[in-house]
Amino acid sequence: MKHAVETSHFGLFFNMGQCCCAGSRTFIEDKIYDEFGNAVPNGQRNVRSVIRSIDTEHGPQVDRDQYEKILGLIDTGKQQGARLVAGGSKVPDLPGFFIQPTVFADVQDDMTIAKEEYRPVQQLIRFKSLDEVIERANLTDYGLAAAVFSKDIDKVNYLVQGLRAGTVWVNTYNVLSAQAPFGGYKMSGHGRENGEYGLQAYTEVKSVITRIPVKNS
Repeated sequence: MKHAVETSHFGLFFNMGQCCCAGSRTFIEDKIYDEFGNAVPNGQRNVRSVIRSIDTEHGPQVDRDQYEKILGLIDTGKQQGARLVAGGSKVPDLPGFFIQPTVFADVQDDMTIAKEEYRPVQQLIRFKSLDEVIERANLTDYGLAAAVFSKDIDKVNYLVQGLRAGTVWVNTYNVLSAQAPFGGYKMSGHGRENGEYGLQAYTEVKSVITRIPVKNS
């Protein structure tokens, strides 16, 4: 549990939420939902403890426009009934566009915060069955990356096959390799970077068909 909580936190907040493969929606099985939620780190404590350090983990947003959009999104989450678990505001007494890593619980699929990208706002979402979570996870126009955390390899394999994402990490997040193709499904783009498949964008295929005389065959 501790590993899953910490890795889900890293998977979204490692670049202040400003990353194409950031994992903002965190689907949690109903029977462990409360335990997971109680283990979520306090966003304000984490950002303040590292913000002035060489080991800073959570820096500022890219500009004022993005900063104000995120604060507005957080307010919308509160208004639509999501429960604030951590963060939820700017970092006090700190100049710049710093926003606390924010976590909401009791998030529904139709809420605005469940549909936004590039925001340091994590959503904790309940599910009861594997088929349900596959369907709900796939209800998006994008499909760049996903992750599955479980000790049950049968569950892992079932979810990996069902998720419409170009990369699916298992019990980890944001681990990349030059040999592993990286790209997405749906509106996350066409083609792949890295690996053998990454070369296809820079090469052309030629078919050569030669008739061989019977005496030489």
